[in-house]
Amino acid sequence: MTSTPDTPVTPEQQPWEPALSVRQVLGLERVLAGQPEVVAGAHRLDRPVRWVHVAEAADVGVMLSGGEMVLTTGVLLAGDEDKQGEYIRSLDRAEAAAVVLGLGRAFPAPPDVMRRAAERCGLPMVVLHRPFPFAELTEEVQSRLLRRKFAAVSLSEAVRTELTGLITAGAPVQRLLDEVARHGGCPVVVTNLAHRVLATAGERPAVDDVLRDWERIARQAGAGSADGWIRAELTCRGERWGRLVLCGYRGDRAAGRLLAERAAEALVLHRMLGGDGTHAGGPGGPGGSWDSWEEQSARSLLTDLVSGAVPARQLLPRARAAGLPVNRRVFVPLVVREHDTARLDRVLRLLGLSGIAAGLADDQVAVLLSLAPDQDAKALTAHFAARLRSEPDAAHTVVAAADARTDWAGVPAGLREAQHVADAVADSPAALDLPPVVRLRDVHLRGLVRLLRDDPHVQSFAERELNGLLRSPDEDLLGVLRTYLATGRNKSRTAQLHHVSRPALYRRLEAIQGRLGVDLDDFEQAASVHIALLAHDAQQG
Repeated sequence: MTSTPDTPVTPEQQPWEPALSVRQVLGLERVLAGQPEVVAGAHRLDRPVRWVHVAEAADVGVMLSGGEMVLTTGVLLAGDEDKQGEYIRSLDRAEAAAVVLGLGRAFPAPPDVMRRAAERCGLPMVVLHRPFPFAELTEEVQSRLLRRKFAAVSLSEAVRTELTGLITAGAPVQRLLDEVARHGGCPVVVTNLAHRVLATAGERPAVDDVLRDWERIARQAGAGSADGWIRAELTCRGERWGRLVLCGYRGDRAAGRLLAERAAEALVLHRMLGGDGTHAGGPGGPGGSWDSWEEQSARSLLTDLVSGAVPARQLLPRARAAGLPVNRRVFVPLVVREHDTARLDRVLRLLGLSGIAAGLADDQVAVLLSLAPDQDAKALTAHFAARLRSEPDAAHTVVAAADARTDWAGVPAGLREAQHVADAVADSPAALDLPPVVRLRDVHLRGLVRLLRDDPHVQSFAERELNGLLRSPDEDLLGVLRTYLATGRNKSRTAQLHHVSRPALYRRLEAIQGRLGVDLDDFEQAASVHIALLAHDAQQG
């Protein structure tokens, strides 16, 4: 269980070795007392300083391992320009961070040979115009580096202990990410390898700012050109699954790398243990695949859209970051009575349709299609429903659809409309011949009753009208009544569907009429009982 970067790690990149930059060292109060002047390599002042080394040896380069700031008076170099040039080149070969030359008897002014060589190599060269005890600079920098190292290691262990404790307690992955965001003080984003956002954490406005132009800034972060963006690869058994990114981390970069590494380790462990609904046996070994994460991301987005708790315009960055095309698109909201979200995802991929799908409550799966303006929304929706019905055990699956929305702001209302249609047909008798795609105009009275099912007056009406059957429920009689009314009081069809003879059906209908005290041959009385039964079924559902 490791997190490995894309590129080899150099000594200056080791997360357990915090560093100061050359610029930060030159800004220290003790150093300013020496009146430092940068005479070469000014464009490289952000190079990290891993250590400070005082050396007067002409061949100091062989003593270095990289990242050192070398302090010297140059006493052994005075009067020999060849040695001066070679001295600078040896420091560059050893990957020193910078060289600081104290002016004095050996060099009363910055030596041109050393300055030109340093400029060619890109090595920061600093001269001190006032006498300065090198021991003070060494003490100051080393103590600061040690304090940073101790703080980074303490942070690493604290985060690891805290995240491991959350995993042991069975906390969801969002809880882990929230803790990482709290420690980092910045948004945290988890993506797959295609930069599709799987999960986020942090202050919502800051997260939305990050997601607003996610693809562009994600590429910049991947190329290492985004300031404060620190990422860690999510890897298990040699296979990369995704990335964790600290977005705009403002603390010490080494501490940020440690935080990202500890967070990545925790996420991989959480996934290997099967947290958050992942399943064993998926790609990469135990713990499933990233599909469950993608579904959670889609579920969160679609749930927020359906609920209307978050304005649609605020959800647009999340939709874009989740991989849904949103610019100049037409959106088709659908809801399917289905428990297998993977089946719907598979059908979307087979048909080459852009969209997201996620399970909602009550075995409903919401699907949001994103189509180009020149695509036929109704035809593609019908094609989607037909292909879904061709799947095993899905021959009678019904797709509830709302009219296509040309504006993202209309998507929440469209999803709620599709959900209402799905609810309205959920308790429809098998006798009803529903089309593969059901719309609001197809649910008629059933849809209206479904909307009003929680009204106390409607509940009282249903209880009153059906009281004779509900006092001593006879499911067989209720079923016969339901089918009889749904088929338009067709006795032959009702007898056929219940596998009884017509005389037997007549006896049951007489029993129903006797218990209810109604004449089902009277249209108004039959309609009243039908509405009551629809309301009863809606309330039970």
